[in-house]
Amino acid sequence: MNVLDWNKEVNNRKESLIKDTQGLLQIKSVLDEENAAKDAPLGQGVKEALDFMLTLGEKDGFTAKNVGNLAGHLEFGEGEEIVGILCHVDVVPEGDGWSSNPFGAEIRDGKIFARGAIDDKGPTMAAYYGMKIVKELDLPLSKRVRMIIGTDEESNWRCVDHYFKHEEMPTLGFAPDADFPIIYAEKGISDFDIVQLKKEHKEAENVQAEVNSFHSGLRYNMVPDFAKASLLIHFEPTEIVQKYSDFLRDGVLEGKYYMDNGMLILELQGVSAHGLEPENGKNAGLLMANFLAGIQLDAESQHFITFTNRYFSGDSRGKKLGIAFEDHITGELTVNVGKLAYTKEEGGRLGLTVRYPVTNEMDQTKEKLDQLLEENRFAIENFSDSKPHHVAEDDFLIQTLKKVYQLQTGEEPELLSIGGGTYARSLKSGVAFGPLFPGREDIAHQKDEYMYIEDLVKAAAIYAHAIFELAK
Repeated sequence: MNVLDWNKEVNNRKESLIKDTQGLLQIKSVLDEENAAKDAPLGQGVKEALDFMLTLGEKDGFTAKNVGNLAGHLEFGEGEEIVGILCHVDVVPEGDGWSSNPFGAEIRDGKIFARGAIDDKGPTMAAYYGMKIVKELDLPLSKRVRMIIGTDEESNWRCVDHYFKHEEMPTLGFAPDADFPIIYAEKGISDFDIVQLKKEHKEAENVQAEVNSFHSGLRYNMVPDFAKASLLIHFEPTEIVQKYSDFLRDGVLEGKYYMDNGMLILELQGVSAHGLEPENGKNAGLLMANFLAGIQLDAESQHFITFTNRYFSGDSRGKKLGIAFEDHITGELTVNVGKLAYTKEEGGRLGLTVRYPVTNEMDQTKEKLDQLLEENRFAIENFSDSKPHHVAEDDFLIQTLKKVYQLQTGEEPELLSIGGGTYARSLKSGVAFGPLFPGREDIAHQKDEYMYIEDLVKAAAIYAHAIFELAK
């Protein structure tokens, strides 16, 4: 059956593949719980993207099912077992600084630009066309093929939690939501807040400024690209303004300062990146904390800023926290401070994502953290933990995908591990498979996110071949 030219089959449908990809990308499917409705529990945009896929699938003859407006699936074929393709249509907020409309799906230089182009709407459509080709060729299968569509992958995974309470678990499958060749191991992911415990301080002398408010970041899993601090200045603001100007110049950073209602406002631009590797970005919140640590502040904000700067500035590996860990399968533990906030009324709060290796015991790591935080008058809130995931190399799934990848690309498939979490970890035998090809820049969660159209086509051919081999 390998005589089938999967690339030719995709190219025969290339125009409609691009058009459908643009249609999906043009939907602003960012989590919006403020405007949630009964039929759109995560917001209208997210629901619209789910409906788009289910309607498309129905039109193409798949069995479509909406599961509580949180997830859905498209299915074809017969058999006891299911090959699962786990995708998501929600995206992280677009952020600032785009060269074109983040939801315009503009094509230029052979790339399609939009939030979600590479994570995960472009890959979702590539996998959908892989399914569509296998179905349209009416190839003999012994298993059902089911695309499961999630809507909350970038936040709390409520979609898959809800889905698997009501629907069958696939026997095996893949998530087109990471890198080629094959991701066989994923780090554990723990998200939580570190909260400052209030205490009446004896006020320090010679206070230069009080922090009225300080905010940076929207998501645990993004490096924040903007920070803003509002300071009540006790003396002349000139000295602090000069210090801030020097700080920006010395760090080659973009930022500004201005007076507003008697407050000195400091703003700082960073560089956003996916929180799985904080070193790929510039954390505006930590940079701002680093600057504020050099000013004599009121006691409560000084305590928060000093703590933040001491344990997180310049260290994304948890060394200062005493939780550093590394193994040969998934590498180093990483810490991303995705959210920073301080107000005079509420005190300080940090939102972290810790990505930890497969052999690391999170319970022990949390014990160490709890002790350190207690000593510093902080505590953990909103703790969540998604355990690491690892599939053995001799597994049927991995052996099949290795064979397909080699036949389609002519390259020897290397097994990879990542710090990101994909829906593959929902399955006992599940891996992440594409769409980012070796050597391509990873621009997920960054401004001007894009996917090469040639990669979209190539990925669709690989997915078609893989679906057939897994389900035949």
